Amino acid sequence: MKPQSLVAIYLLFWVITLFAVLPFGVRTTREEGREPIPGEAESAPANPMILKKMVITSLISALLFGLFWANYSFGWVEIDDVPFWRTRGPYAPEA
Repeated sequence: MKPQSLVAIYLLFWVITLFAVLPFGVRTTREEGREPIPGEAESAPANPMILKKMVITSLISALLFGLFWANYSFGWVEIDDVPFWRTRGPYAPEA
């Protein structure tokens, strides 16, 4: 696999993981016991902890990418292991 493909796949894992990690630990200003600034959305986080979430995202996506790469290298799960892939999936013969 080309290095560009590896980087693209890692970035896909990273972005999807970021969206999964973002909601954890978020508290609004009202939940913190403070009044929101005028013009601030009610749902805006008081402390989004972006750097912490980026580090957690990087670790989780590195683990997921490692599993992907190991599967790609060792062939643990191949296309023929997916039930009905050849008969009903995108490679099914035209009816």
